[in-house]
Amino acid sequence: MTGPETSGAETSGAEPFDWRRFLTRWSEEWADAQGDVAELSPDDAAAWESRWLGFAPADEADIAAMEARLGREMPPSYREFLRVSDGWRHAGGFVWKLAGTREAHWHEDAMGLGEEFGDLWGRPVNVEVEEEADEGAARGGLWARGLQLDVASDATSVLLDPADVGPDGEWAARVWASWAPADPQGYPSFAAFMVAKYQEFHCLQAGRAEGEGAPAFVNETTRAQDAAVARARAAALRGEHGEAARLLLTAREYGRPHVTEMLYQVGRLGGGPVGREARQPEPAGFPAPSPFLAELLTVYAVDFLNVGGYKDDWRYADPYHHGAAGRRAADLLRRMREGTYGYRPSGPFGEAVDAARESARWGDTDAAWRILRAALPAWKPLDPDHIAPMGLLGDPVLAPVLTAGRRLELLATPRGGESGPAPSPARDQDPGGLSWVARLGGLRPGQASCGDYRLVLVEGVAPDELPALLGSSPDAALSPPLRSVDLRHYHRPDQRGFSGYDDKALLRVGRAGAGWSFGFEADLSPAFPAERFVSLAQDASARGGLAVVAWGQGRRDDPVFHLSVARDGDLLYAFTARGGVVEDVRGDLPAELAPAALGFGVRGAAAKRAAAGRALDVIADRYGVGLPRLAVTEGRLHSFESRSWIRPPGPGEAYATLGFA
Repeated sequence: MTGPETSGAETSGAEPFDWRRFLTRWSEEWADAQGDVAELSPDDAAAWESRWLGFAPADEADIAAMEARLGREMPPSYREFLRVSDGWRHAGGFVWKLAGTREAHWHEDAMGLGEEFGDLWGRPVNVEVEEEADEGAARGGLWARGLQLDVASDATSVLLDPADVGPDGEWAARVWASWAPADPQGYPSFAAFMVAKYQEFHCLQAGRAEGEGAPAFVNETTRAQDAAVARARAAALRGEHGEAARLLLTAREYGRPHVTEMLYQVGRLGGGPVGREARQPEPAGFPAPSPFLAELLTVYAVDFLNVGGYKDDWRYADPYHHGAAGRRAADLLRRMREGTYGYRPSGPFGEAVDAARESARWGDTDAAWRILRAALPAWKPLDPDHIAPMGLLGDPVLAPVLTAGRRLELLATPRGGESGPAPSPARDQDPGGLSWVARLGGLRPGQASCGDYRLVLVEGVAPDELPALLGSSPDAALSPPLRSVDLRHYHRPDQRGFSGYDDKALLRVGRAGAGWSFGFEADLSPAFPAERFVSLAQDASARGGLAVVAWGQGRRDDPVFHLSVARDGDLLYAFTARGGVVEDVRGDLPAELAPAALGFGVRGAAAKRAAAGRALDVIADRYGVGLPRLAVTEGRLHSFESRSWIRPPGPGEAYATLGFA
């Protein structure tokens, strides 16, 4: 370690540290940053005039006397520091003086913090593990055993811990501020602590408001870090997001501009070592942000909606504080909630985005990603902070297309005028076929359970023609693309009545294969009404093609499965398996769809779910159809309300209608 550009995490004392160069640069930058020197204290004025924040070096006799007084040999980086300066002024923004050989002393828990922190740390996560309590008590003992280095500070303690010694002989440094109560912040060595305080000094200077009378904060260090930010931007656009993140994380420690915006993009797309460290950048100048930050606003809106936010809670959609910009943000949020907003960049990439959205809104998310992948090299940034097409994450239809693997592929793809090798393609998401809906976790990714569903497959009919065939009213029309959780609010916002003889499905629609469309509803609530069930297959096939209806209830202890197939308005065959019995068999079932051949006679819920999966496999293979898993489980699709799946009451049959005021 030879200079102050290094992050504190890398400064462990294992390599030589050039204290003279480091402290000289710090002192000179501090002096250059001062405004009205007439307002400095006499001690600071002397430091400004000498351009030196330190003191005279300690000699070996001074250090030996200190170690004799304290009864311990000092750790290497602190000893080397003392040989250059016997103490230090302004270690960051909150420690005004650090101890030298004469002022360092054992803390001896002068403030009584040991018991408080010992109680906090001594609560074991596992009460059966006594070592956890012992470790907590040992950590609480920091205050009794620590070497206190703060001489004057803003209620901030700086301790070296002689019980936390690294293989290089360095003592860990701990910093705790009473005005920000939390665990003491740790550093592996005194040198690492000093580099962190130097970086804190830079952050505070970089964030200083204009007009405070101080000169512009530009020096060798800021220029070096700004050059690193420029290299990070180029690396990010070449697809080297790990290298970009490494450079940006260090530049962030120095408070350099543009870093937060770029780190957020890398972190939001899952790249590099950033993870949760990427903070959401504030749209600078809102309510009139740059085009790039306006694009980021769409991502914030999607995140807000995904956690169930309401318009009145979104701080950007506040016309009282933001005027017209607040009204525009509220309108953006409304269009996103309704599914009518779309990300529309310019140029060839914008054309690809439109084509990808067209595929995704009908369920073909794999094709949508292939379109976007091919067009990524043509993407162009809107300003120097822009390193990725974040608007994709703000597009309600396209955002679900960008799985974790695809986001990383996006980050690794050269774009924005830079060149480099293309990454390996992320895998497709849709398994093909139909049987996945009957499997454990199929409709509920991440959950080891089955879902209930009903499915209509129609040949020779486009998805947007399904409402005319199966809609609950003559003027039924498709909704904008919606999430499954938004269907009821959109289609039935004011529903107050519920009838025991009315079971209209909210079907989400899309393409099911060459020449086929689907209507699908997941996690339906009513039980399968065998005695009143009316298959929509005959109505769906009225235009001359085939139609298939499947109804599955896999969550029950005794799963139910119904299958019916029609052509030209006539039923070809059907059966229902329920309660361990196959009932209502009609028509000439193909041999491969015979219930016994499928395994419906075997006892047990798992066996019946497996039999339903085999039936769906036969349908998929026989007719060349499939259902897109990613779009159905996580995406946004058009939808409509179908006619009822159960017949009206017959003579003498009773039913109930519930109404709510």
